[in-house]
Amino acid sequence: MPDIAARLGVAKSTAYRWVQGVPWEPDAAAARERRRAHSRAMTDAQWAAHRQARDAARAEPVRATSAWVGRLRRRESILVGAALYWAEGTKAKPWRPHDCRVKFVNSDPTLVEVFLRFVEAMGVPRGALSFRVSIHESADASEAVRWWAERVGVPADDFRPVSLKRHRPATVRHDTGDGYRGCLTVEAPRSRRLYWKIEGIMAGMGAGVEAVGR
Repeated sequence: MPDIAARLGVAKSTAYRWVQGVPWEPDAAAARERRRAHSRAMTDAQWAAHRQARDAARAEPVRATSAWVGRLRRRESILVGAALYWAEGTKAKPWRPHDCRVKFVNSDPTLVEVFLRFVEAMGVPRGALSFRVSIHESADASEAVRWWAERVGVPADDFRPVSLKRHRPATVRHDTGDGYRGCLTVEAPRSRRLYWKIEGIMAGMGAGVEAVGR
């Protein structure tokens, strides 16, 4: 009623008399969306100050600890890289105990770079590695390859063909949007001996931890 009265320049009571006998069916979906939008706006307003304070509190320790790390020495890069690979990389299985290939798959560019520095420290040049992007078919695969190529410093033409994942509309995915670049697979050629060395590093680290515990 207020909208009708304002649009026609009449009193609300007059607008009411004009339309009081007209059946009215509200748009339930639109009404629900308005309520959700209002609720989101109220929540954002209520928590805005808290989020700003939280983000500010987070930024300082992140900055301080990042500065504390500094530049990793070769030994540190090797130890960190081996642990990263043992947590995230492909490992031999009990039913395939001799399948010892160094293959690392991840969507985090920082972890990919840590792994690349590790294999370089182990004597494998970056140019000898193979790279492949795995991404959903609904995404821009060519752009993802260009993005990853720039991050790892390898020409996009040197990448292996993209591995496309079938898009399932019924699946709710959060890794979408402009920031979605899929996963990068990095594989070292003829890497059995490198795998054995990683296995040995982890055995040594485990023994070192046990010794400290005693």
